[in-house]
Amino acid sequence: MSSLSRRDVLRSAGGAVTRAAGGAVAGAACCAGCGHGAPASPAEPLASAATSPAGRGSAPGTPAASAGRQPGRPEVPRRYPGRPTQIEHGPRDGHAVALTFHGQGDPKLAGAILSEAERAGARLTVLAVGTWLDAYPEMARRVLDGGHELGNHTMRHRAVCALPEDQAYAEITECADRLRRLTGGIGGWFRPSQTRLATDLVTRLAERAGYPHVLSYDVDSHDFEDPGADAVRGAVLDRARAGSVVSLHFGHAGTRAALPGILDGLRVRGLRAVTASELMG
Repeated sequence: MSSLSRRDVLRSAGGAVTRAAGGAVAGAACCAGCGHGAPASPAEPLASAATSPAGRGSAPGTPAASAGRQPGRPEVPRRYPGRPTQIEHGPRDGHAVALTFHGQGDPKLAGAILSEAERAGARLTVLAVGTWLDAYPEMARRVLDGGHELGNHTMRHRAVCALPEDQAYAEITECADRLRRLTGGIGGWFRPSQTRLATDLVTRLAERAGYPHVLSYDVDSHDFEDPGADAVRGAVLDRARAGSVVSLHFGHAGTRAALPGILDGLRVRGLRAVTASELMG
């Protein structure tokens, strides 16, 4: 990936999609509905998942370097023995939570959220919409090079569980293809769009596409409703506990404003924000 020019990146991400058309789709806010045990055994890498060479490194002392995770390298979808196919939360006996972001919207605002997390030593999981990656292909590397995790949130952010089987499968695999072209891997997780929980059919289709688990969540911030930073912060801190997976969104200024308070509040409780893979592993 490091040897590709920006022109190659844009072409490989589907250069036929114009910035104007892609931006109109990707800039739309995530709609309502999308916002809507024992410790795991060691994870088993999925044999069929793609791996990639490492991207740009980060300086020693950055969150990614200090965590021992190589910046720029996408997570491989893993199977977690003892965990359900659809995961809503991680181990409750630890000291970590996963802040997961639905990836679409203004890339400058997304970058500000990533930078704020990095300043606090936190790592996020970003479930990207394929049209957003088409419009802003540089965001894939930005996420990974910051030490965060990238996953699949369908190609067009349609109500995937209401689609016919072939269309639902295409929503999953087309986004996976975008991720593979941009990063060398299909992303560590799949999350369905416009729903919290996937149907049995969509769960099976995700597994066929290379994702052994569907990533749901147990804490909904409702930030997509734009209730204000205080309400978003309260929604997260009132419900988050060890092992929680929190649903948040790029593209909302209130979420950016709430993030420092969320991270501070978690820290006071002895909790740290890690990627979903770190939480489950």
